[in-house]
Amino acid sequence: MARAPRSASPTVKVGHVHDVQELRKARPTNIPDRYVRDMAERPTLASIPTSMNIPVIDMSELKQQSQEELAKLALACEEWGFFQVINHGINTMLLERIQKLSMEFFMLPLEEKEKYPMAPGTIQGYGHAFVFSENQKLDWCNMLALGVEPRFMRDPKLWPTKPAHFIETLDIYSKNIRNLCQNLLRFISKSLGLKPDVFNDMFGAAVQAVRMNYYPPCSRPDLVLGLSPHSDGSALTVLQQDTGSVGLQIFKENTWVPVHPIPNALVINIGDTIEVLTNGKYKSVEHRAVTNKEKDRLSVVTFYAPSYEIELGPLPEFIDKNRPCKYRRYNHGEYSRHYITNKLEGKRSLDFAKIQSNF
Repeated sequence: MARAPRSASPTVKVGHVHDVQELRKARPTNIPDRYVRDMAERPTLASIPTSMNIPVIDMSELKQQSQEELAKLALACEEWGFFQVINHGINTMLLERIQKLSMEFFMLPLEEKEKYPMAPGTIQGYGHAFVFSENQKLDWCNMLALGVEPRFMRDPKLWPTKPAHFIETLDIYSKNIRNLCQNLLRFISKSLGLKPDVFNDMFGAAVQAVRMNYYPPCSRPDLVLGLSPHSDGSALTVLQQDTGSVGLQIFKENTWVPVHPIPNALVINIGDTIEVLTNGKYKSVEHRAVTNKEKDRLSVVTFYAPSYEIELGPLPEFIDKNRPCKYRRYNHGEYSRHYITNKLEGKRSLDFAKIQSNF
């Protein structure tokens, strides 16, 4: 893909889209129309009851076979679709290092970042993902997205050589996150009354991808979104968010609930895949990111999903006369292609798998 020429104007682009950091540098108070959301989509500053904090799960308690913690996990998956996990076993220094290197990448000159362009219709490289039309509202965000596992998913040309040690650090980090996902899936299986490795065995050579999201400050955070509302097509998503500002929000009881970062905790959410496999018992939940007037924000997100060859559908344990089958069987690779070739729009992607009622 040809790179857009460097310009001193605020119309510097990655592909056919403004680079938000360059836009912010050139005109700090200017919000182009393509970023200004319709009234119904704009974030509000409504007060949220303190009782609406997402659950916190202690991984060390789960490993000690705590039935109380397992029940908390089941409740979190069923009623929230999100939780924060503490005592997860990943070294704090590794978390800090990937955060630091990711931020250093986004602080590189535009010419350097443009060496790894995200081609239209793909979700690997640097730029904007999920952009499919000229009149589509854009997110106030720059991304670096990379396929991690299986190895054939990697495009070495898109893995940054700067900053130094980025590649090897991401490798180590991704191995740790993969191990966490496999352990979490065992506990989620147990919380459903299933054998511990039912999901891990089913998923085969699980697919893993990482995406770094950088949200520059925005002079009018009330007009834009950092990331459009969506659910994830994964089985599990692991989010590492910095503690400098609150950006992630989840949709619960018709309210956008902020997720306040806990130092060294990781945010876990249920993806569409688990919703399908449990026939809707554990649901994927819409979430979005908002921006901040003074502070920038960085998140590192890992998506963990079944092998593309796997056929998925609701497990028989979750289908009976009171719980009719809600989803058809489908190939996960087909669903993934469907997901990345449509814009982020709530839970609309899951319509791909739903059995349509005649009533």
